[in-house]
Amino acid sequence: MKVISLALLVALCPLNVLGQSSPQKTPLPPHPNGPASQEVQTETIVPPGQTPAVPSAPASATGHMEPQQVKVLMHKIWLAQYRLNDLLTQVHPEKWKIPPAARQSFDQSMESLRKAMAGEEDWRSQFEARPDSLYLGFQTYVAISAVLPRVDGVAHSVSQYENVSFGAQYSQSANQLFDLQQLIEPHLAYLLKNQDNVLLVAQTNLASCENELNFAEHDKEGRATPMKNIAPDFKGRKRTAHAPAPVGAKAAAAKGKTGGKPATNPPSNAQKN
Repeated sequence: MKVISLALLVALCPLNVLGQSSPQKTPLPPHPNGPASQEVQTETIVPPGQTPAVPSAPASATGHMEPQQVKVLMHKIWLAQYRLNDLLTQVHPEKWKIPPAARQSFDQSMESLRKAMAGEEDWRSQFEARPDSLYLGFQTYVAISAVLPRVDGVAHSVSQYENVSFGAQYSQSANQLFDLQQLIEPHLAYLLKNQDNVLLVAQTNLASCENELNFAEHDKEGRATPMKNIAPDFKGRKRTAHAPAPVGAKAAAAKGKTGGKPATNPPSNAQKN
């Protein structure tokens, strides 16, 4: 009997040793769309009160201009406008031999061009004073876009009715203004990206504050207390049905109608006998 017990003890010892050993973790399968050596990325839990880091833009961003550079560019645009205004003073459509309708159309084009250039100068001067304003830079860019096609129309009329070389000067001024406009676009893209990063940081901070507030207010209000169903008690005026008048009340009413006299005569003595 002791031999059998000893044999069972020897057989069970290796099984206990294997059961107490720590099991090995099964490795996660690789992502089907990723490389074979790619490590599995896990989400980083940020403690309450801390804001997750937002990737910042590189220091040397493409298209960024310093305020002084923007002012120099705005001055060049002003010189191009000055040259164009000088050309407008040299044209004399009243000397052209054209039909009255064509002359009237050209006069309207000249008036439209002058108004567009006045609007452009207004936005340009504001943007020169505030070179970091995305709104003013955008308005300046749009104002130049409104001037360019009108200059082309005037240049075509001048080349047709007055002088080809004189009309080419208008086109040259328009091309110079267009080249300067294209230098504004990268700076506007940089300002727009900067505004988008600021908005992203604000949204991230707001989400972090909401998470922190929810964590702080967790289990502070307690559980909701169930309420019994109670029939509502309306306190408005209730309409009650009129109760039937008693018999005595009816007799009093009849007595009042007969002037206080009984409805029938009292019985005589003969009837009593």
